[in-house]
Amino acid sequence: MLTRLKAKSEGKLAKQICKVVLDHFEKQYSKELGDAWNTVREILTSPSCWQYAVLLNRFNYPFELEKDLHLKGYHTLFQGSLPSYPKSMKCYVSRTPGRIPSERHQIGNLKKYYLLNAASLLPVLALELRDGEKVLDLCAAPGGKSVALLQCACPGYLHCNEYDSLRLNWLRQTLESFIPQPLINVIKVSELDGRKMGDAQPEMFDKVLVDAPCSNDRSWLFSSDSQKASRRISQRRNLPLLQIELLRSAIKALRPGGILVYSTCTLSKAENQDVISEILNSHSNIMPMDIKGIARTCSHDFTFAPTGQECGLLVIPDKGKAWGPMYVAKLKKSWSTGKW
Repeated sequence: MLTRLKAKSEGKLAKQICKVVLDHFEKQYSKELGDAWNTVREILTSPSCWQYAVLLNRFNYPFELEKDLHLKGYHTLFQGSLPSYPKSMKCYVSRTPGRIPSERHQIGNLKKYYLLNAASLLPVLALELRDGEKVLDLCAAPGGKSVALLQCACPGYLHCNEYDSLRLNWLRQTLESFIPQPLINVIKVSELDGRKMGDAQPEMFDKVLVDAPCSNDRSWLFSSDSQKASRRISQRRNLPLLQIELLRSAIKALRPGGILVYSTCTLSKAENQDVISEILNSHSNIMPMDIKGIARTCSHDFTFAPTGQECGLLVIPDKGKAWGPMYVAKLKKSWSTGKW
């Protein structure tokens, strides 16, 4: 099963780096990351260095694949490092780059595994989902984090929302591919503008995940259309406003005492730390939650850059652990009235 890697990686290598985007990142990230940017740039521009984690589907457990992964030198992520790590979630990673083949979507057949950037599990784990809780995945497509949440626990209600209609179809297919029918019945999929969710369902959820639209650094670097890439770069300054509006909506949808996790797959300080600082400065009922412990216990598997925030982590790609970029921030809604 694991022998068809070469063709996959060669296909990725055929992609051309977009100079417009790389030049923009060079100016911004050399300032924000300092010397670390040199290593990050080397990995982001070399798909042959990229690694893919294998998240096993507990609803159709691949015992044979698990044996194969062990033989190939894969190991489980977070093994013994996080006290709150759910035993029902199994994710395998390798120290060497590579990617096993994706499974095809087949109606009526559950997939056995999901391929992902291992850092994308950190927002899911930060949410600490418990059985029976009501949870909102506000920007859910393509569905990987929703699938990962369901590997952790069985929520009483999971609301997966996606505003983009094309991505919504992708989300539906992902859920059908991984989640058995009885559990599908506790999942609602909607196509609402995420900025309106808080007004539509005020104080409805115990946990909310906002995996926000962002400057996707990895994919942007390989934009095939340089004019489109230039437009993306010019529109980039508008993203923090959208992200703040999504977070404000999420706060309204969250019950007092509930937990909110914000994540992006960009290195950009404007879309990460600055967005969270704005939320904390403008909402007296939102408190930062210290997640530095994750960085301490997971430093074997991930490289973290300083964020200046107790509530925020930034995973940067590094040699031997080429995960990220991934920013994660954890907040809690208090019982006091906030400023809007």
